[in-house]
Amino acid sequence: MTQAAQWQKSSFSEGGDGNTCVELAATSPATLHLRESQTPSTELTTTTAPLAHLIRNLKSAHPTTSP
Repeated sequence: MTQAAQWQKSSFSEGGDGNTCVELAATSPATLHLRESQTPSTELTTTTAPLAHLIRNLKSAHPTTSP
């Protein structure tokens, strides 16, 4: 990654400064970087379309019961 990333923790992560979370950074409107906070040197880089497709499939495979 050539641009400094502004990492954001998932809202589903542990509170405080815990290191059990997924973090996301955008370096352009279409380029996203994901990492697991316990191993921040390992990143997954993708674009918005494949990530949206993955999230839709995960949600359909594991539907929630809340409204």
